[in-house]
This record gives sequence, C-alpha cells and structure tokens, in this order.
Amino acid sequence: MTGTAAVALAAGGCGAGSAGGTGHTARASQSAAPGGTSTTAPKSSDAAVWHKWGLTPLSTAPQPPADKPVKLSATGTVPVFTHIPTAQKVVFITVDDGQEKDPKFIEMMRDLRIPITMFLMNDAIKADYAYFKPLQALGNHIQNHTLHHPVMNTIPLARQKEEVCGDQKILTREYGTAPLLFRPPYGAYNSDTRIAVGECGPRAIVWWRESMQIRNMQYQTADKKLRPGDIILAHFRGPSELKGATMTQMFANLLRRIHEQGFAVARLEDYIQPPA
Repeated sequence: MTGTAAVALAAGGCGAGSAGGTGHTARASQSAAPGGTSTTAPKSSDAAVWHKWGLTPLSTAPQPPADKPVKLSATGTVPVFTHIPTAQKVVFITVDDGQEKDPKFIEMMRDLRIPITMFLMNDAIKADYAYFKPLQALGNHIQNHTLHHPVMNTIPLARQKEEVCGDQKILTREYGTAPLLFRPPYGAYNSDTRIAVGECGPRAIVWWRESMQIRNMQYQTADKKLRPGDIILAHFRGPSELKGATMTQMFANLLRRIHEQGFAVARLEDYIQPPA
C-alpha cells in the first residue's frame, strides 16, 4: 500500500472517496452481494455493556426483508454496488485488510454484537489466521480482498486472477466458507477485474459511500449525511496508522457517528440473496 498510485487512489487509506483511476464509477446494482446464512438482526446489548466502551446503545436493527433487495447471479458479469436499496434506517460496516489484530477489538465485538463484514487480504492476515475466527464465530462473514493489495486496474488480467483466486483459495481453506464478495484495493477496478472476480468465485464487487478515519467519516456526498443502506468502509488499524488511537477507539467513534444520525447497523449479507 505504498507508492504514488496508492496516494492518488486512496484519500481514505485502503479505499478512497472516489473511484480514482478506475475509469469506472461504482454504481448501485439491483444484483449485489452474497454470503450467507440469514441471521437474526442483532439486538443492542444492555446499556451497562455499552457504557463500558463509553458508548450509548444504538437502535436495534430491524429484521431484514424476506425478499432480499440484492440478488446475485451465478453467471454473467459481476455487479458493482455501493449501497443496499432499502428504506430501513440501517447502514452496513465493512472492515478491510486485517493488519491490526487487537484482542480488545474481539472483546468489544463480543460485548456489543455489532455486525461487520471483513474483507481480508492474505499478506495482512497470514501471520495469524486464527485471530479472525472469533469474529467469524459471532456471525461475521469473511470476504475477498486479494493476496497482496495491488492497484488492480494497473495489472494484467492474469495477475488479477492470481490475486483474487489466490485469496479465495486461502480464505476458503482457513475459514471454511468461500467468499461471495470482493473488494478491490483502493477501490480501483476495470473490466478485467470483473472478469477475474467472476472466474475466481465471488459474485459481486463491493464499494462504499463513507470511509471511517480516526474520529470522523469521510463522505462522498456534499451534505455529509448517512442514508439508508449505506456501506461504510473501515480498516483493521492500530496506533501507528491512527495517530496513537487504538482500533477500539476508532470503532467507538464510528459507532458514535452512526448513533448521532439515528441509524442502526445491520449485517450486509442478510440483505443479499446468494446465487441459487
């Protein structure tokens, strides 16, 4: 994640605020992402547990609709989406890479039961695959984010397939479930990326509308407001990347920003119908 290309693409870190350099602006799709078992919408923990983390409980997420607003196909070009079409006042948190492995974050997630989707990159997680298993055991899905985090639209199709298929194989082996979603590093993708993703197993490319920094979110809209169905990008980061803040402090700030705007957090995969 170094070099001028990364700087140009990534105003928000691993992912940026615009589809920089891709030649494609991520668009909402009625065919979107995957994953999994339909789980009951998480309920807010009691106030004492939230107070432990210096937080006020979020609203409880409503039950996801039985008719999933995003439906994936087993064939054809993979769609790209930035949000979930829904009138429910919910947002979705995604967490990328996997470099920081703070045990306090696992404690926080066990306490608060906030659903997240993890887009994991092998170079970041290979030193400790086991760290993410307790998070997975809470019902959080693990999705594909390449082997080495390249700027995808700068490398040929064969190399893109190595990146996506390689991560797909390792994540399936380590966590027992094949990812059905893919996030391109820095948000950069092209037509070859969509071919590579489709041939390697995932059935959608997931972008975002907001990216979490340290205390505040970076928005793609001028009014700087969350909207129903927004996908938020965050990262597994620690003090060296967060100017001294910890992973749990950053995540607590994210939950404060969501609470201030009156949203609940839902599980992304509960709003997606996998291929038949």
